[in-house]
Amino acid sequence: MDLIDAYCNTCKEETEQEVLSESRELILRCTVCGLTTRRPLPPEPEPVLVKTIVSREGESFVGKAELMKGEEVEVGDYIVAEKDDGEGAGVEIMSIEIGDKRVKKALAEEISTIWSRAIDDVIVRISVHDGKKTLPMYVACEGDDRFTIDEVISIDNVRSRIDHICLRNGIIQRRKGKYEVANRIKRIYAYRL
Repeated sequence: MDLIDAYCNTCKEETEQEVLSESRELILRCTVCGLTTRRPLPPEPEPVLVKTIVSREGESFVGKAELMKGEEVEVGDYIVAEKDDGEGAGVEIMSIEIGDKRVKKALAEEISTIWSRAIDDVIVRISVHDGKKTLPMYVACEGDDRFTIDEVISIDNVRSRIDHICLRNGIIQRRKGKYEVANRIKRIYAYRL
């Protein structure tokens, strides 16, 4: 049962209304007085194609994100951007451009360019310390793969235990058992076993 707020002619105020039907028109019943009314369906929102620059580990491509007119997006939101060939990528909005200025949030129809980074496939950087030197390692993985503090991992026949994880927002996770997803990780620090 869907509920919306709408004006009721009997109650003479906006009340919560139950949506009974949404076929050719909207049929609503007031949850306060029980009055049933018919209303025209609200118009479908118009799609807006927004130019989106997608960065993926040193490479970039220009794509388009389909947003709805009136939809507000902001830095940190997750959307889908597509290339002209139809290949899509899950991305995180890193910056929004309106004309020649950068803003934190905007309506879809105002945006000239969205700057983003791919989060569906990422490369996680891992620094493995063995007591004398640190080995830089790289792991290609899905953006939602999990890495857990104190977990034992093996990369290129090098076994190590995760000590702490630095996130893109500057937070450092050190608590045993705490996990983070790959697309949020800036670098993992581990000790060789």
